[in-house]
Amino acid sequence: MTAPETCDLVVIGSGAAGLSAAVTAAHEGLKVVLLEKAPVIGGTTAWSGGWMWVPRNPLAVRAGIVEDIDAPRRYLAQVLGNNFDDAKVDAFLRAAPEMVGFFESATAVRFEGGTHIPDTYGQVSGAGKGGRSVIAAPFDGRALGKDIALLRKPLAETAFMGMTIQAGADLRAFMTMTRSPRAFAHVSRRFGRHLVDLALHGRGMQLRNGNALVARLLKSARDLGVDLRTSVNVKRLCVDGARVCGVEVETAGGAHRIVTDAGVVLATGGVAHDMTRLAPLSPADTPPRTLATPFSTGGGAALAEAVGAAFDGSVASASAYCPVSEVPKGDGSTALFPHIIERGKPGIIGVLRDGKRFCNEGNGYHDYVVAMLAATPAGEIPESWLICTRAFQRRYGLGISRPRPVPVGPYLRSGYIRSGRTVADLARACGIDPAGLKETLETYNADAREGRDPAFGRGTTPYNRLRGDPAQTPNPCVAPIETGPFYAVKVIPGSFGTFAGLKTNGAAEVLRADGSVIGGLYAAGCDMASVMGGHYPAGGINIGPAMTFGYIAGRRAAGSV
Repeated sequence: MTAPETCDLVVIGSGAAGLSAAVTAAHEGLKVVLLEKAPVIGGTTAWSGGWMWVPRNPLAVRAGIVEDIDAPRRYLAQVLGNNFDDAKVDAFLRAAPEMVGFFESATAVRFEGGTHIPDTYGQVSGAGKGGRSVIAAPFDGRALGKDIALLRKPLAETAFMGMTIQAGADLRAFMTMTRSPRAFAHVSRRFGRHLVDLALHGRGMQLRNGNALVARLLKSARDLGVDLRTSVNVKRLCVDGARVCGVEVETAGGAHRIVTDAGVVLATGGVAHDMTRLAPLSPADTPPRTLATPFSTGGGAALAEAVGAAFDGSVASASAYCPVSEVPKGDGSTALFPHIIERGKPGIIGVLRDGKRFCNEGNGYHDYVVAMLAATPAGEIPESWLICTRAFQRRYGLGISRPRPVPVGPYLRSGYIRSGRTVADLARACGIDPAGLKETLETYNADAREGRDPAFGRGTTPYNRLRGDPAQTPNPCVAPIETGPFYAVKVIPGSFGTFAGLKTNGAAEVLRADGSVIGGLYAAGCDMASVMGGHYPAGGINIGPAMTFGYIAGRRAAGSV
């Protein structure tokens, strides 16, 4: 083994949590080494929509949305129920706005506010009507220089030819480009610039969503002198007495130790691909297909458990669910597409094999999967079908198939979208009970013609209505499904990552089973058991806490030196 290397802090993982911890600690004066197992930087964050749930953030305050800390705390207490952890929730709510203020003032990270984005459960006391969400401002990838090669590219299935599209005005323009001259002009400018970037740089450079967040954090890390190392495999944590004091890594030349003064932050992406660990924590022993990067294999949890850490699987859901469809690829494999947008639009429903609806399709993506799992009969593989008309698909898209003017034919030919001239034809094509689907649509349509959904209340919450189409009246989320041809796509349980993780306290310190602190060891992001306790109270409750507890860990580590 070569002579040990020294630094103040080692961070393992380069998603939002790891980069947040590294940048914060470096700003506090620490010598930081960040180790990433993958050959690129960004983790699953770089593939994400990038929204962060950060109540009472400075952007909201500047927009005139001022609220007491009691409001989001009361909201979380009711939504999380028995999974509400006072200390961790309070630590998050106190530090989250500080985190945004720090990154705005001291780094290259800039944010845009979601002043009109409501929390998921608008009927719950303390729910926010807007202002609790932020997203990284768009970023020109050319500002990274040669480091652009280190940035993980966006997920192909959620980008358009490698171009990221941001929820809000940008997405609305792409959805309405054939109906609005202004939208058409916006899309033409964006796409024209993208084609130039592809020709000159081999990738998109108009960065948005999680890709923009990672790019800004990467730029900030470089500015502050963080030592970024990719393709590094950490073999074990080094311990001096009862305190973590470094890591042992595997290199081409053999084992190598990095000794630290402040300890180690674990932010390796969680256990989304650790099927052995997830199976007993998942309904019917069936872990969901995950959109997390292949490197989220539970490495951080294994490192921590080897030095006495406790893994907390007591959350309401081990996985952060989202409904996904399997997209056929030319080589015979499939890719996953997350169904986020179209479920809230008017003129689509979700049904099981019996043809029956089972939930309010416009609710959160996590809720859709929870309802699907609960409604699936014991012993059956959970799946549902999203049912609509061709007219719906041409207006809003369906899964990975984009709306007009992008052709839908390839998805029909591949079998990704099933079709039928009549409801009975569609049912047979999908393996759905024809009588059940016919009855469901007759009942749904009778109410939908009046803009009502008495069965599940679609369109009755601010969250539902935001996801609908304001041009559809009186209910932006409800329209009949009557005139064929009819389309359907199969949807199965998926996940963005995991809620189950290492047991930690409000200071992001890793704990043993008895609650005692393992000195010098911190966890953030999916490596820590989620502060949301396995619930999904709002969009952005993965990255918001990841950034916040990374910030907490970085400051705590700096204070220990």
